[in-house]
Order: sequence, then C-alpha cells, then structure tokens
Amino acid sequence: MTDLHDTGDDGRREPLADERVEVPVVSSDRVFEGRVWDIRQDALEFGGETIVREYMDHTGAVGVLALDDEDRALLIKQYRHPVRLRDWEIPAGLLDVDGEPPLAAAKRELAEEADLEASEWMVLADFATSPGGSDELIRVYLARGLSATAEEFTREGEEADMETRWVPLDECVDAVLDRRICNAPLSIAVLAAAAARARGWSSLGAADAPWPGRSSGGAEPARP
Repeated sequence: MTDLHDTGDDGRREPLADERVEVPVVSSDRVFEGRVWDIRQDALEFGGETIVREYMDHTGAVGVLALDDEDRALLIKQYRHPVRLRDWEIPAGLLDVDGEPPLAAAKRELAEEADLEASEWMVLADFATSPGGSDELIRVYLARGLSATAEEFTREGEEADMETRWVPLDECVDAVLDRRICNAPLSIAVLAAAAARARGWSSLGAADAPWPGRSSGGAEPARP
C-alpha cells in the first residue's frame, strides 16, 4: 500500500510540478482541418506498446486580467456557440500570428476587445485547458496602469454585441465559487489573482517569464 506521506528516499518532498516527457511518436497526421484549429492523430510508443490518440491541435492563447486602481476587473460578455451561452470572460485571443510574442498578443487583444492599454504587465497563470483532448496552453497576464487606447476598434461576429463591465475582484471570486460563471480562463484568473493579492502579489512572474511547453515566439511551427 502506498504511503501517502512518503517523501522519497532522501526524506525530502519535491516541489509539486508537472514533468515534461518526450515519448517516441511513430506517426502524426492531421485528420481534420478546421477553420480555426485542426484534429490530429498521433501514434506513440508508450509503456511497451503503440497507442493512438486524437486531439485538438491548438495554436495556444493568451488572456488578460485587467485590474484598475480599485481592484475591479474588466470583463466582457459574448456569445459562445459550442456552449450556447453569452458567457462572462476576460479579454483573450489565439496565438495565431506567426512570430508574435505572447505578451504582444496579450496587448493586442486588450486593445482590440476592450479599447485599453496598460503600463504594467505580469504573468498571473499558465494552464492547459484540457490535457486529455487538446494541446492548448493559455497564459494569463495581469495588466495594471490602464488607460484608453487612442482609437476604438471595430468588432465583428460574436464580438459585435459584446458587453463590458467593471466588476470588483471579490465579486468575481464569489461568482466563480457560486458557480454562476463557467469560463475557465476567467475562473482561473480571478482565483489566482485573489490568491496572489493575499500573498502581496509575490507569486506574479515577469511579463517575459519562460513559458514551459511553448517556444518564445507566437504561433507554433506547423506539424507535418
């Protein structure tokens, strides 16, 4: 029976961290090419056998938790067809511009979706949205020192009737804990921000901090 208190042979507990693993990939094929993202099928050697896994081949994305001087978060509400909801979100977007650094993408999304720019940028959270079915990674930045952009952006599609609201951070946390909102980047962002604030913001990372699992550029190189 496993000892739940086992700390290893040297008696020291290792910091809790994901482990990067490279496994032999026998084949990798794009089995569906979509307008925004694709479905890929990989055959890989694992545990002495060849197994096949299909997953969403995603460009990755960035999100922005913009907080004003009163710790109010700028939220947007827009229609999301797969879940049939007009859900509350933070400004966010795909890393689909070749060579665009994640921070530059975050600044672009904040301007395009909220007509805002910020003088202070820090990394708040990194996460994988659905590791069993997608390779999507999202980095959320905390943006402060906010001001309006010089011009307003024209919005189309689901963004055309987008609603915006400034919401106190604590109210955002309450909405997550009460299960009144379900958007993952928003939920992770506000919970991470509340925890970081309780620690004097000491957990924040530099805006250009390394992003495990991703290269430093924008859109990932195309797979075969």
